[in-house]
Amino acid sequence: MTDAEQPGGTVPPPRDGDLPLPPASAPAAPAEGDLGDELAEAYWATYDGAAARTSLWTILGRLPGIGRRVLVLAWRADRRATAAVVVLQLVSATTASFGLLASVGVLQALFAQGATPDRVRSALPSLALVVGLLMARAVMDAGVTLFQERLTPTVRRLLETEFLQLTAGVALEAVDDATWSDDAHRAHDRGLYFAQQSIAQVLELASALMGLAGAASVLTYLHPLLLPLLIASVIPQGLASVRSARAQFLSQVRHSTLRRRMQIFSWLLLDEDAAAELRSSTAAAALLAEHQRLAVTIEREEARLGREAARTGLVGRAVGGLATGLTYAALAWMTIRGWLPLSSGGAAVLAVRTSQSALTRIVLATHHAYEYALWTSDLEAFLDQCRARLPRRTGRTLPSGVRVITVEDLTFTYPGQDARPALDGVSMRLAAGSTVAFVGANGSGKSTMSKLLAGLYVPDSGTIRWDGTDIMDVDAESIQAQVAMVLQDPVQWPLSAAANITISAGSITEAEPERAHLAAVESGAAPVIAGLPRQWATPLSRRFKTGRQLSGGNWAKFAVARGLYKKAPVLVLDEPTASMDPRAEHAVYRAVLRGQHRADRITVLISHRLASVVECDRIYVFHHGRIIEEGDHATLMRRGGEYAAMFTLQAAAYQPMAPHASEEPRP
Repeated sequence: MTDAEQPGGTVPPPRDGDLPLPPASAPAAPAEGDLGDELAEAYWATYDGAAARTSLWTILGRLPGIGRRVLVLAWRADRRATAAVVVLQLVSATTASFGLLASVGVLQALFAQGATPDRVRSALPSLALVVGLLMARAVMDAGVTLFQERLTPTVRRLLETEFLQLTAGVALEAVDDATWSDDAHRAHDRGLYFAQQSIAQVLELASALMGLAGAASVLTYLHPLLLPLLIASVIPQGLASVRSARAQFLSQVRHSTLRRRMQIFSWLLLDEDAAAELRSSTAAAALLAEHQRLAVTIEREEARLGREAARTGLVGRAVGGLATGLTYAALAWMTIRGWLPLSSGGAAVLAVRTSQSALTRIVLATHHAYEYALWTSDLEAFLDQCRARLPRRTGRTLPSGVRVITVEDLTFTYPGQDARPALDGVSMRLAAGSTVAFVGANGSGKSTMSKLLAGLYVPDSGTIRWDGTDIMDVDAESIQAQVAMVLQDPVQWPLSAAANITISAGSITEAEPERAHLAAVESGAAPVIAGLPRQWATPLSRRFKTGRQLSGGNWAKFAVARGLYKKAPVLVLDEPTASMDPRAEHAVYRAVLRGQHRADRITVLISHRLASVVECDRIYVFHHGRIIEEGDHATLMRRGGEYAAMFTLQAAAYQPMAPHASEEPRP
């Protein structure tokens, strides 16, 4: 225990000598060369540009697994649409291959001996076949698009529903985890989006691969030497495409980092919470100047990226053009030597062009499919994490109502904290019909104890029994359903005034009118509701045109009303009136503690204002996770311990100060 914690101890003065004077001038942000580098990686940028930093062979090795994962995901969402997309994609690719072969027939007829009209007429059947195949392929591609558009929203809906069910249901310890929030936001904002998008990318990749395979088959049919020629022509084009794609990805990553740095100042200038201080401190000009400096830097960076993209594109197209020229030269040489008929040479040109186009699509789709698969895997890993951290389920539930809650030798330490336990050997007995108070300094364990009573946390050791039933033997949700908690910082639900009360009972559209009215009256929320433009139907949020925003004290009244409306056998009030004015606070305590006394309810009050706990049946004094005193107000005052000292200290603050000896008393 430190000197400050000892009775009569003093707080040591600050050591001014350890802190040097600040510099007279310093940049508000790092120098241009480090711009963005000092920012911690944002969750939305975790996998941006990952394909550009991964070897091509690694990506190719993972493609089969990526394809299987996406197909399984799609199959779970809509089997018929998935099957239709796969079949139509295959038929489309096959039709394209036959279209190339049919083109050979057209060219053979056109380049045959004879009069031009005769050659044109002989080409018409093959030409009609080509047109028919093109039309059939158009129908197949339209079908792929149709079923894909039906499939991807279904995937998104199912994944998002599962995501929200799991994240809303995980145990509170998971939410307290320092990394859980980032994981959750990353999975929601990026994982769900890219899981949906990955279907389109895998289908695009499959389509391009089948197109390349079809063109290669046609070339092999025309002449065996054309396949090696195709490979030789597409390798330079492929390498140029890979280089261009990687440069594009890395440019996007760099650009994103720069934008993030500037957005910090944009947020400061637009943030509603910062608006009052921004104006009172006249800081807007300084922030705008810094924003301008960053904007100029980004402008230069974008120009640099544009020059690099132009150079990369020029090199890529030059290499691709050279490879195409050599390919056409080889085809011409084969035609001149008589190894390849002229008509077959024309068809080979079409097949090579188709192959090069397909290769470009393959490179881009491969990069996207790989990165999207990383996001999808990240989402799946997070969902698995949530499944492993769901609240306890035993198949047993607590019976409705409780007569006695017994706590024996309870200990609890927050996950990831190596400090002293939040609760250490706590024991108590709570009986129905009684009002109980938890008091003590901040961090003494009061709120933690209430959350363990509500089943939100699992004790490390010790027991909590409801009428003899150990809470570890029943579903955690069955405990939570029987505890109404009113917290100091309540959620400001952007719902109607009525829904803001009935939500505690699991509904935002249905209400028991008399029960809701009574809760509003006892909590002091009734006059607030009566003054709203649409009363019970008024949305309590400025996001709606007819909505209203409440003050902190009025939100607290709604929080108390929620707790009362739930009519739970255990009511926990954790500093519920901290933001209320004295009259409102008095009305709440009169209603909850001295009003309609429920013989079947245990009321637990947590408060720093000890005057509000005077009439409680039992008061527990917490200190460093332990109960150091217990009893009613009179007993604890006679004992003269910690509670009596705190109460006397607070009471003295309300007594008029005696005039100083040198002051004359007022007449």
